[in-house]
Amino acid sequence: MELSLHPVGIIGSGKYVPDRILSNQELEQMVETNDEWIVTRTGIRERRLAAPEQATSDLAYEASKQAIEAAGLTAEDIDLIIVATITPDMFFPSTACLLQDKLGAKRAAAFDLSAACSGFIYGLATASNMIATGMYKHVLVVGAETLSRITDYTDRNTCILFGDGAGAVVLGPVEQGRGFQSFVLGADGSGGELLKVDGGGSRTPATEESVQAKQHYIQMAGNDVFKFAVRIMGGAAEEALEKAGLTKEDIDLLVPHQANIRIIRSALTRLDLPEEKAMINLDKYGNVSAASIPIALAEAVEEGRVKQGDCLVLVGFGGGLTWGASVLKW
Repeated sequence: MELSLHPVGIIGSGKYVPDRILSNQELEQMVETNDEWIVTRTGIRERRLAAPEQATSDLAYEASKQAIEAAGLTAEDIDLIIVATITPDMFFPSTACLLQDKLGAKRAAAFDLSAACSGFIYGLATASNMIATGMYKHVLVVGAETLSRITDYTDRNTCILFGDGAGAVVLGPVEQGRGFQSFVLGADGSGGELLKVDGGGSRTPATEESVQAKQHYIQMAGNDVFKFAVRIMGGAAEEALEKAGLTKEDIDLLVPHQANIRIIRSALTRLDLPEEKAMINLDKYGNVSAASIPIALAEAVEEGRVKQGDCLVLVGFGGGLTWGASVLKW
């Protein structure tokens, strides 16, 4: 088991999803697809889209207010804000700085973290270690995305998958034996071409040509990403359990990245878990990248599926390629 100077856990959670629902039936009118195919292949029935005036920091703000209130704190109690996102409001200032201002968290340092769908786990690991060493006491970790802004709604292979939303947690000191028991983080940059947005960076700056070539939208080699995800999800979860000195039998709830129901079920099979022991909400929200795990976690808490002392495994994978897993005693 990994030891820390101070046990660190989640002391408050929150979520926000936009009002606008994009159903599979609507997508049938936009691209050559159908509801049955989408549900069978992905498990997704609908997803949420941000309003035209909403940006990532706006979604993050709503989720963060809930998390801070649930923790029994005020914004001025927050020492650090980490926002995991691949859809920031702008290159800079960071979405975390914009969020800090919206919240009035005047004491907080702030930065963004980019690890695609694994970003929230990366953020938890970063924040947890900062609290464990005594550098900070309360850290707000947010996963927030407006993926609709980088989704090509003429590409049936990707537009059926992605949605918008935000989830947030406040990390702080907890009693001995509780909190995070282990983290596993990984990356394989050789797979970077499998899931990417080419345009807008220093390699391919925004030009009329790059826009016309749709280089500012998500591009994904779906089959290759699927194979990677099936292999890595269960493996990362098992590695995190081993580091925590626990076994599959100790899991009370699996909170996986919500990308595809077949990927989640493959992880459940590997971990010998029934579907009732997984928090699954991708049918309502689709793939919300860095926001998917914190939204699912906040919903599990809201629904009373998480009890004190429960053993949770959080696990995700994403572009980079990246992956992450954590074992948490609630």
